[in-house]
Amino acid sequence: MPRSRRSTATTSTSATSPSTPSWVDVRLAGFLLRKIGTAAITLLVVLLVVFLSLQLLPGGFAEIVLGPRASEQARQEAIERFGLDQPVLVQFGNWLLAALQGDLGVSLVSGRPVVDEIEVRLPPTLQLVIVALLIAVVAGIVLGLVAGLARHRAVRGSARLAGTLSLSLPDFVLGTLLLYLATVWGWGLTNRGYIPFWVDPAGALASVILPAITLGLGGVALVMRTLRDSLQSTLAQPFISTAVARGDSPSQIVRRHVLRNSAAPTVTVIALLIGGFLGGTVVVETLFSVPGIGYFFATSVRSRDFAVVQAIVLLSATVFIVANMIVDVVQVLLDPRRAERRDAA
Repeated sequence: MPRSRRSTATTSTSATSPSTPSWVDVRLAGFLLRKIGTAAITLLVVLLVVFLSLQLLPGGFAEIVLGPRASEQARQEAIERFGLDQPVLVQFGNWLLAALQGDLGVSLVSGRPVVDEIEVRLPPTLQLVIVALLIAVVAGIVLGLVAGLARHRAVRGSARLAGTLSLSLPDFVLGTLLLYLATVWGWGLTNRGYIPFWVDPAGALASVILPAITLGLGGVALVMRTLRDSLQSTLAQPFISTAVARGDSPSQIVRRHVLRNSAAPTVTVIALLIGGFLGGTVVVETLFSVPGIGYFFATSVRSRDFAVVQAIVLLSATVFIVANMIVDVVQVLLDPRRAERRDAA
């Protein structure tokens, strides 16, 4: 009889458990909803701030594009055509509703759809960001491993110094220096704008390497510091001492325990660099005359092309926020207790 009771209890428990969500599922669902809501509010605030900032710039669209010699009638027609005579919040609301439907408006300068303008200029920016990301990841991981695992203090200090120097140089200073050195010494690296990799790989690499170094060098320090701190924190854990006492070789300890437990923070920083690099292309593409999104953004701000500026801000902010959200979600999926710790914080 006791055996039958246990079997009955077990059967009833197994029958009801699939229909009852665990606390992990509930917390994860709540965490995802909060992240999506926070991301939407953040994106809305960013777009509103940028839109209002554009309105505060001296000179309007009619004065910049039509020029000082345009008649008052031509200016008024341009203002009414693009709805610039409406209140600022009404203009923002109309643009936002259209953007939610996939319509980013029409360029005030070229008269073409903004989506088509961005589509033409997106490949040069993607090529630049990918190469810059590779430079930041490879160099940052190498320096981070040296700074975190090297036995000699001088070697660790040299790696930290190299990472600090890479973060200390502003983009425009480093880019100007590289342009000067390439002009004086040659090196076969000329400022040739944009050459697709699938058309001429060698020419594409020669044209993108200088702006990619300028853009990616700041990310080297972030990856290096994150990996170094993570390695040092992992090496201080008790399970490392247990592995040493067990007789594991240093290479086994590093490969099986240290690198595996130190990878998550580094992956997080690498994912966030993508959004940061998109913002950094404004300076780099303008300096190297790369016909990408960043250069297009700078020229659109000068010409008060509000639709283009809003669309590029929407694209950049969305990439950054989505990358941040994906990183948080992946970390919670790997360790559901993170959701509880974030709730407590």
